[in-house]
Formats: sequence, C-alpha cells, structure tokens
Amino acid sequence: MLKIDGHVHSPYCPHGTTDLLEEYVEKAIIEGFQSLSFTEHAPLPIGFTDPTPMKDSAMKLEDLEEYIEKVQIVKNKYHNKIAINLGLEVDYIKDFENETTKFLNKYGKYLDDSILSVHFLNIKNSYYCLDFDENTFGEMVQLSGSLQKLHQLYYDEVLHSVNSYLGTYKPNRIGHLTLVNKFQKLYPITFSMEKTILHILQAIKDQGMEIDYNVAGLRKEFCGEAYPGPTIIQLAKKQKIPLIYGSDAHCARDVGKNYSYFYSLT
Repeated sequence: MLKIDGHVHSPYCPHGTTDLLEEYVEKAIIEGFQSLSFTEHAPLPIGFTDPTPMKDSAMKLEDLEEYIEKVQIVKNKYHNKIAINLGLEVDYIKDFENETTKFLNKYGKYLDDSILSVHFLNIKNSYYCLDFDENTFGEMVQLSGSLQKLHQLYYDEVLHSVNSYLGTYKPNRIGHLTLVNKFQKLYPITFSMEKTILHILQAIKDQGMEIDYNVAGLRKEFCGEAYPGPTIIQLAKKQKIPLIYGSDAHCARDVGKNYSYFYSLT
C-alpha cells in the first residue's frame, strides 16, 4: 500500500504555524511517506464573512497564487524523493455553491488533490464555526435546540456537500467526516446517527469519492478519536470506499502522526 499523507497544511494557514513547506516535506520523507498532499484552507467564498473572532479560518485570496507557485517549486525540488501534490481544503457552504464553483473553475486546473470539508453551519441566519472552540460549540447546541439536532444539521450539510455540483474540479475527498464529534467528551453522544451516516456513505460511494481518515481528533483534548471512528471505518470498508490517511498537520512535527493507528484499522 502506497504510504500517503493526504491532508497537510502550510505556512499560508492563518491559524497554523510558520513552519516552511520544506520542513513538512522533510518530515514526510523521514516518516517513510511516498506521497504528500498540501491541502491548505482555500480562501472562503466571496461574500461569506468568516465568523471566527480573528477571521483566520482560511488562506487569504491574495496569497493563493504565491501558495500555488511555492508548492510547485517544492514539488520539483523533491520529485526524486517523494510525490508532492498541490491541493486545497475547500469549504462547502450550501448557500455559496455558485461562488465556490466559480473559484474552482478558475483555480482547479492547478490542483492535483483536494478535500471538501464542512466547518461552518448556518443556525438562525447566522454562521458559526463548528470546530472553533467548546464555547462556540455549546452555543451552537443551544441555538439548534439539542445536541442531536446539531449533529443532524452537520450531517445534512455533509450530505449536501457530497451530492453538490461544484463543476469539473470539485474535490474528490470528504474531509473529517465526523468533525461534529470534536467535543464529544464535553457533549457525550447518547443517540445514533447511523441511518444518516449510511446515507452519506452510500452517496460517497455513488459519487466515486474518497474519505479523509483524519487523525487530528486523536490530538484534540475533548475528542480522543479520529474522524471518523472505527465503526464508520468498518462501514466504509464494507462499501469499498477509499480511505486516505490525513494527519491534518498544521506544523511539520505532526506530519505522519498516528499513521500506525490508521494502518491497524485499514
């Protein structure tokens, strides 16, 4: 099996670190990876206002062309040692599908590998960042009416993302499928979302898409589980849906972290 880290960030991430692209690549080589995908947070759609306090959820549009250029340079520099993919982690926001499609139509031709993720949810006509912090998550639970309703809202948005038409360059991998579990130690899940998740998995299979097996949740204080967890992994495997390991590293030292955990399950 080709050893791939398919979800890595860069110094262009406003909420990440200043570690150089080369530092990420060197760490991947040391860890024995044969392929590495830089999937920086794509600029948010035109007209969408980042709801986080520092407005730092995604790369700035004015930095995008430099990001593309720099990753291309690194790709060429290391081509004899490791395959480098230029990619983006694109936010799916249902009300901004047209803007996202226009963005992908313009920049998609430069991309080798990308991820489609849900971070933002519209609750009572205001957007919230699902994974920002536990206080924001608690507010979202309250506004939604219950933890179960928030989970349903999240998974409905993920299903929309899978079935959406975003043009020729729509990302082929769904990011951190169970991100809504990030604070599960504070907000224990006492209900089942299996029926909804099975619908999502079927849609992923029907669309010929992949799942980001994202180990970042193992590093989160209130989660302690990868996105998705073992049960969903087994359901995905039964449907022969490709699972792509992603460290979701925002610093070089996290590249390849917990890969053995992923390997043991797949």
